[in-house]
Amino acid sequence: MLTAGFFLLTGTVQAQRLDAIGNSQPVKVTGGVGLDQVLYFASGQEGRRDPYNFFLNGNINFDIYGWSVPFSFSYSNQGRVSFSQPFNQYGLTPTYKWITGHLGYSSMNFSGYTLGGHMFNGVGVDLAPPGNFKVSAMYGRLQRGVAADTLNRSIEPAYKRMGYGVKVSYGAKKDNLDLIIFRAKDEANSIPPLSEGYTLTPQDNLALGLNFSKQLFGRLLVTGEIATSTLTRDTRAVKDSGTSVKVPTLGLLQKNSTTALYHAYKTGISYSGRGYAIGLGYEWVAPEYKTLGAYYFTNDFENITANVQFQALQQKLTANVNGGVQRNNLHNDKLSTMRRWVGALNLNYVASKKLNLSFSYSNFQAYVNIRSDFDYINQVTPYENLDTLNYTQISQNASLSANYNISRTKDKSQVLSTNVSMMKSADMQGGVKQNTGVTFYNLNMMYSVQLVPRNMSVNFGLNANRNNSANLSSTTFGPTLGANKSFLDKKLRSSGSVSWNGSFANGQNVNKVLTARVTNAYTVKKSHSFNLSIAMINRQAVTRGNSRNMNELTSTLGYNYNF
Repeated sequence: MLTAGFFLLTGTVQAQRLDAIGNSQPVKVTGGVGLDQVLYFASGQEGRRDPYNFFLNGNINFDIYGWSVPFSFSYSNQGRVSFSQPFNQYGLTPTYKWITGHLGYSSMNFSGYTLGGHMFNGVGVDLAPPGNFKVSAMYGRLQRGVAADTLNRSIEPAYKRMGYGVKVSYGAKKDNLDLIIFRAKDEANSIPPLSEGYTLTPQDNLALGLNFSKQLFGRLLVTGEIATSTLTRDTRAVKDSGTSVKVPTLGLLQKNSTTALYHAYKTGISYSGRGYAIGLGYEWVAPEYKTLGAYYFTNDFENITANVQFQALQQKLTANVNGGVQRNNLHNDKLSTMRRWVGALNLNYVASKKLNLSFSYSNFQAYVNIRSDFDYINQVTPYENLDTLNYTQISQNASLSANYNISRTKDKSQVLSTNVSMMKSADMQGGVKQNTGVTFYNLNMMYSVQLVPRNMSVNFGLNANRNNSANLSSTTFGPTLGANKSFLDKKLRSSGSVSWNGSFANGQNVNKVLTARVTNAYTVKKSHSFNLSIAMINRQAVTRGNSRNMNELTSTLGYNYNF
């Protein structure tokens, strides 16, 4: 006996335009319900699923003056019951002319180094009046307090965290200037004192940001971002009576012995000419840089990037080349240092009205230099060959695609497309290639013809791939034939396909699969839709010289109603 209860909860919603009240339908309800029934038969081997399954699902959406609250449910005879009301977090985003409000649960993005999309429960506003100035502000709870549970260590305790922020922007054409202040602080008394074994401490954070962009000489664009984050990792620590730590607090944050100042910089310059563009970028984020306005933050890295875009051959050829290098361990105080380099090339060539070619290549390399502990003791290492501590990982990707329009008329069109791709990875340690690399090759070819008056299309394809590794070389290939056709003024759509593929490992046949599929979909007055699909699969697997056959038949009958 199954008893189910459904209850209504308020939740996060989309923007509500207050100026639309009185001009639109006040209440609108939309949704749908669907039922799928699946029959399954197998012979030769034990089946992989139950003989019969059904899946009932539905959704309903209430729209009140643009306030959208969706709900969904699903049920099946596999013992799965679920009710989804994804809005335990409630929020409104009303707008009126150039004013946008944020009430309840919401998120705002000032910059990646200060407030970067962190969810909060409170109030916020975006003011964009006519003119050059814009203002954004927020205040609310960034984190709910969670008390420790000594009987269930999987529950991580957390202090209640409150925060506020202001962003003032000035913009004129492509010139822009942003000033950002963000503050977040944990309430030390929001949860009971933690017992031994917990390392959680209440924190206090003040992040300041300056963003700018400036266009020079009409074609040169300079952008930059400077940020500082003053972080007190334990507000309960003793006060810092010295003057060794100079931090810009603006009188908003009280420092102590755990207070530290971190910096981040990001700048770029790009030049756009006639038919080409070039750019350089640089980013530096200090080790341990952290802002309480972001869920996750990557620090201790330096990025240097460059890119070039251009057109040639009377704009038939478009090219994009970019590359860069990244390194960590900026203070040289870690056991290992990683350097990564990536280069990429993308080309697109319109050879004619019928033929289009594209090519891409990328080369990703990561270098890790592992330092011995003895480097920190006496600067003399007992290892004779330090190169064995250098580790290099290389990954290469290349692909070539071609599309050829054989013919195109109002009654008939024929297209031939081909794609070849390769991916290769290799490892080196101490300059010696390791036996861990893998190479993948893939080939796809497709011919399709569309008969417009008959509402019909036919396609034929060939797929093949090969994987080479240290101890295994496997190959899979096979053809596919498919067709689609519409009947009854396109109310009934039918499609079918037949495919075969064989797999070989180290030259030995290991698997053959023959698949046939038929699908039909019928729509009545756009609200009712019926679908029936049948799939037949024959598998022949070879294991240690023994062949095993398996036949499977799956039939699915479905109905959907939308309102």
